[in-house]
Amino acid sequence: MSRPPPEDPEFEISFFESVLRRSPGYADVIEILGGLYTKNGRIADGLRMDRRMVRLQPENATAHYNLACSLALSGRKADALRALRQAVDLGYADLAWMMKDADLKELREHPAFTRLLTQMAGKELKSGKSRRKA
Repeated sequence: MSRPPPEDPEFEISFFESVLRRSPGYADVIEILGGLYTKNGRIADGLRMDRRMVRLQPENATAHYNLACSLALSGRKADALRALRQAVDLGYADLAWMMKDADLKELREHPAFTRLLTQMAGKELKSGKSRRKA
């Protein structure tokens, strides 16, 4: 029996689904499956995993960020912005990624998104995290 190529998304998804069936609270697998589903166009399944992850780890800023991405991809802008706000409130601080993340493309023109980015940039400046040219 030959092995499927390591980058076979259906094989990976099937593998992690089987792990999750045996260990339903395995957070790492839930996060991986959410990413795999979304990457492979299964947005509703990715959203389901992201919601599950937030329920499992409500203080996890990255889980809320991923939920915001899935909601944005689902066309649910208001919900996506709320989840994104929650992610930032919990400590998500990768401003550079947020500005270029393709999953958040639909939010870029929204005033609430712009305000959030401005707020985050202000925090970076206050904390000295801004990069200065030498």
